Amino acid sequence: MPSTLSEFGPIAVMIVIAVLLSVLILFLSRIFGPHRPSFRKNAPYESGMKPIGPGARRVPVKFYLVAVLFIIFDIEVIYFMPWAVVMRQLGVYGLLVMGVFTLILVVGFIYEWKKGALEWD
Repeated sequence: MPSTLSEFGPIAVMIVIAVLLSVLILFLSRIFGPHRPSFRKNAPYESGMKPIGPGARRVPVKFYLVAVLFIIFDIEVIYFMPWAVVMRQLGVYGLLVMGVFTLILVVGFIYEWKKGALEWD
């Protein structure tokens, strides 16, 4: 067991050095760098215009739904590439399994379409 953990020693040392160096640089820049905060310097900048309203606005759930649906269908479609590469080796069983997978994908897509989740109002 110790020989396995000793392999991670250099990585741990590098992480410790990176953290210490980062803290040191932040500390030195705070001490020696200019620091004159003002209201205008701390104000959010948006294309040279004064910001209107709060920085965090409410976003309709519809945007999240479309994003999640895109991710789900995108990830499902990714499974087609490895299957296409080894399709001949898998034979009829592989074709049937991918047919069931495609059927489930199409049924889910039709369900979302009928529910109106793909409508952009």
